[in-house]
Amino acid sequence: MRRKMLPLFVAGVLSVTSAMADIAPLRDVKSIDDGLFVIGLADQIRKNCPTISARVFKALGALQDLNNQAMAMGYTKAEIDAHVESDAEKDRLRARARDYMAAQDLKPDEAGYCALGQKEIERNSKVGALLRSSQ
Repeated sequence: MRRKMLPLFVAGVLSVTSAMADIAPLRDVKSIDDGLFVIGLADQIRKNCPTISARVFKALGALQDLNNQAMAMGYTKAEIDAHVESDAEKDRLRARARDYMAAQDLKPDEAGYCALGQKEIERNSKVGALLRSSQ
Protein backbone atom coordinates (compact mmCIF):
# COMPACT_ATOMS: atom_id res chain seq x y z
CA MET A 1 0.00 0.00 0.00
CA ARG A 2 2.86 2.39 0.84
CA ARG A 3 4.46 1.86 -2.57
CA LYS A 4 1.24 2.90 -4.26
CA MET A 5 1.05 6.09 -2.16
CA LEU A 6 4.61 7.24 -2.92
CA PRO A 7 3.91 8.29 -6.54
CA LEU A 8 0.83 10.21 -5.40
CA PHE A 9 2.82 11.91 -2.66
CA VAL A 10 5.63 12.87 -5.08
CA ALA A 11 3.10 14.17 -7.61
CA GLY A 12 1.45 16.25 -4.89
CA VAL A 13 4.75 17.73 -3.72
CA LEU A 14 5.75 18.57 -7.29
CA SER A 15 2.45 20.27 -8.04
CA VAL A 16 2.66 22.37 -4.86
CA THR A 17 6.29 23.26 -5.62
CA SER A 18 5.38 24.16 -9.19
CA ALA A 19 2.45 26.30 -8.03
CA MET A 20 4.73 28.12 -5.57
CA ALA A 21 7.23 28.81 -8.35
CA ASP A 22 4.45 30.45 -10.39
CA ILE A 23 3.80 33.09 -7.72
CA ALA A 24 5.79 36.27 -8.29
CA PRO A 25 7.67 37.89 -5.42
CA LEU A 26 5.34 40.28 -3.57
CA ARG A 27 7.45 43.26 -4.64
CA ASP A 28 6.45 42.45 -8.24
CA VAL A 29 2.71 42.56 -7.49
CA LYS A 30 1.90 46.15 -8.40
CA SER A 31 -1.22 46.52 -6.26
CA ILE A 32 0.58 45.20 -3.17
CA ASP A 33 3.76 47.21 -3.78
CA ASP A 34 1.82 50.41 -4.49
CA GLY A 35 -0.34 49.85 -1.40
CA LEU A 36 2.70 49.39 0.82
CA PHE A 37 4.26 52.50 -0.74
CA VAL A 38 1.16 54.57 0.09
CA ILE A 39 1.04 53.34 3.69
CA GLY A 40 4.80 53.80 4.11
CA LEU A 41 4.78 57.32 2.67
CA ALA A 42 1.90 58.34 4.94
CA ASP A 43 3.84 56.91 7.88
CA GLN A 44 6.99 58.86 6.92
CA ILE A 45 4.97 62.06 6.61
CA ARG A 46 3.33 61.70 10.03
CA LYS A 47 6.67 60.84 11.67
CA ASN A 48 8.44 63.85 10.14
CA CYS A 49 5.75 66.54 10.30
CA PRO A 50 4.50 67.59 13.74
CA THR A 51 1.25 69.07 12.38
CA ILE A 52 0.12 65.89 10.61
CA SER A 53 -1.04 62.68 12.22
CA ALA A 54 -2.23 59.30 11.02
CA ARG A 55 -5.77 58.09 10.59
CA VAL A 56 -4.80 54.93 12.43
CA PHE A 57 -7.91 52.85 11.78
CA LYS A 58 -7.83 53.65 8.06
CA ALA A 59 -4.15 52.71 7.88
CA LEU A 60 -4.73 49.44 9.75
CA GLY A 61 -7.68 48.68 7.48
CA ALA A 62 -5.52 49.33 4.41
CA LEU A 63 -2.84 46.98 5.73
CA GLN A 64 -5.42 44.29 6.42
CA ASP A 65 -6.84 44.70 2.90
CA LEU A 66 -3.36 44.20 1.42
CA ASN A 67 -2.81 41.16 3.63
CA ASN A 68 -6.14 39.67 2.54
CA GLN A 69 -5.37 40.37 -1.12
CA ALA A 70 -1.97 38.68 -0.88
CA MET A 71 -3.42 35.66 0.90
CA ALA A 72 -6.16 35.36 -1.75
CA MET A 73 -3.39 35.30 -4.36
CA GLY A 74 -1.81 32.31 -2.63
CA TYR A 75 0.89 33.91 -0.48
CA THR A 76 1.34 32.47 3.00
CA LYS A 77 1.36 34.51 6.18
CA ALA A 78 5.07 33.73 6.55
CA GLU A 79 5.80 35.04 3.02
CA ILE A 80 3.78 38.20 3.64
CA ASP A 81 5.42 38.83 7.03
CA ALA A 82 8.89 38.23 5.58
CA HIS A 83 8.22 40.75 2.81
CA VAL A 84 6.76 43.42 5.09
CA GLU A 85 9.56 43.03 7.65
CA SER A 86 12.39 42.92 5.10
CA ASP A 87 14.93 45.70 5.62
CA ALA A 88 15.78 45.60 1.91
CA GLU A 89 12.13 46.15 0.97
CA LYS A 90 11.78 48.95 3.53
CA ASP A 91 14.87 50.64 2.09
CA ARG A 92 13.54 50.24 -1.46
CA LEU A 93 10.20 51.84 -0.54
CA ARG A 94 11.97 54.67 1.33
CA ALA A 95 14.04 55.36 -1.79
CA ARG A 96 10.83 55.40 -3.84
CA ALA A 97 9.40 57.96 -1.38
CA ARG A 98 12.52 60.15 -1.72
CA ASP A 99 12.18 59.99 -5.51
CA TYR A 100 8.49 60.91 -5.23
CA MET A 101 9.35 63.93 -3.10
CA ALA A 102 12.22 64.98 -5.37
CA ALA A 103 9.90 64.83 -8.39
CA GLN A 104 7.77 67.44 -6.60
CA ASP A 105 10.82 69.58 -5.74
CA LEU A 106 10.52 68.80 -2.02
CA LYS A 107 13.39 68.01 0.31
CA PRO A 108 13.07 65.14 2.80
CA ASP A 109 13.08 67.52 5.78
CA GLU A 110 10.31 68.66 8.12
CA ALA A 111 9.10 71.43 5.80
CA GLY A 112 9.10 69.09 2.81
CA TYR A 113 7.17 66.37 4.61
CA CYS A 114 4.63 68.91 5.91
CA ALA A 115 4.15 70.42 2.45
CA LEU A 116 3.74 66.99 0.88
CA GLY A 117 1.35 65.83 3.59
CA GLN A 118 -0.81 68.95 3.27
CA LYS A 119 -0.87 68.59 -0.51
CA GLU A 120 -1.85 64.91 -0.29
CA ILE A 121 -4.60 65.69 2.25
CA GLU A 122 -6.00 68.50 0.07
CA ARG A 123 -6.01 66.24 -3.00
CA ASN A 124 -7.64 63.46 -0.94
CA SER A 125 -5.14 61.09 -2.51
CA LYS A 126 -4.61 57.57 -1.21
CA VAL A 127 -1.79 58.92 0.96
CA GLY A 128 -3.84 61.93 2.07
CA ALA A 129 -6.78 59.71 3.08
CA LEU A 130 -4.52 58.11 5.70
CA LEU A 131 -3.54 61.49 7.22
CA ARG A 132 -5.09 64.39 9.09
CA SER A 133 -3.76 67.88 9.62
CA SER A 134 -3.98 69.82 12.87
CA GLN A 135 -3.56 73.14 11.06
